[in-house]
Amino acid sequence: MLALKLGLSLVSTPLLGGWSPDDETSLEGWYQNAVGITLNGSDVSAWADSSSNGYDMVQATASEQPAYSGGVLTFVSANDENLQTTGQMSLTGNFTIGVIFNPSISAPGTLLGDNTTSNEFIKYTSTTNLRIKMDGSIANLPLDSGTFGDNYIVITRVSNVLTLWKDGVAQSTTPTLAGTADIDAIGVRSSDQDFLDGTIEEIQIYSSSSADLTANVNDRLSTL
Repeated sequence: MLALKLGLSLVSTPLLGGWSPDDETSLEGWYQNAVGITLNGSDVSAWADSSSNGYDMVQATASEQPAYSGGVLTFVSANDENLQTTGQMSLTGNFTIGVIFNPSISAPGTLLGDNTTSNEFIKYTSTTNLRIKMDGSIANLPLDSGTFGDNYIVITRVSNVLTLWKDGVAQSTTPTLAGTADIDAIGVRSSDQDFLDGTIEEIQIYSSSSADLTANVNDRLSTL
């Protein structure tokens, strides 16, 4: 229990009933698979934040709402589909971000970004590369092999060193990138650029990083 009070991540054990993202005091935003979805017909008008911070992602414009089916949100860039929050997450130090996504890569697409502040995003630039931009500085996270498809990824920053995990495997390129990662949108970055083509099933965002947290996020995403 001491570890929980200190906000540390614990590896799941049957005794504790299993780990959940909201066990973490560093949880900033959690867009939980098949939870907190508000539908406008078959499209998503809101995806509630399952953390206690209330960064609900919404889209009032019907033509820009992603489609929804069975826990999967499908974004079409030609329709400018995206979700945004009126708040803003700002990750100034270590962080952990987990996403299940499946891009349709015909052009660069944003997974997470800030549509009110320029030069802030996490996006794919090709079938083999993710790019992160903070405060105007860029780092690339290429895959060691293969391409992005129906994958779960985890991105960690520890003492400004970034690591990309794809389907639970750490990739070898670990660039250094300082600065504040600002996030207020899914599927778009400032200003209304690089809309996402593809699907998203879950997003977890934490303002901390540790080996146990990384393992727990990877384990959860692998089961969805």
